[in-house]
Amino acid sequence: QVQLAESGGGAVQAGGSLRLSCVASGITFSRNIVMTWYRQAPGKQREFVANIYHSGTTTYSEDVKGRFTISRDNAANAVYLQMNVLKPEDTAVYYCNAREILRDKTNTYWGQGSQVTVSS
Repeated sequence: QVQLAESGGGAVQAGGSLRLSCVASGITFSRNIVMTWYRQAPGKQREFVANIYHSGTTTYSEDVKGRFTISRDNAANAVYLQMNVLKPEDTAVYYCNAREILRDKTNTYWGQGSQVTVSS
């Protein structure tokens, strides 16, 4: 059974930093695993934040580019999201997502979500 355990959320003032962690169990961070962070603010749809491939290639949303950094430790089956210069509009529940891309299908797994609250 695949599980994604998130940690590191919390409350911070604008301009502060937080680091989210997501550790996977029941799955190996092989080359066919793409790790992604999403977030969902109250009353809004879940949106893409950043993703990272096994090679280390990353993509960011325009809202977070230059402030957030996604990284992964393949040996530890972990992915991280370093969030700097946080803004009140970054307030959301952040979700870790793993996509296992196989030859004939794609498996998708989600973490439980971590609340990030940024006050002005």
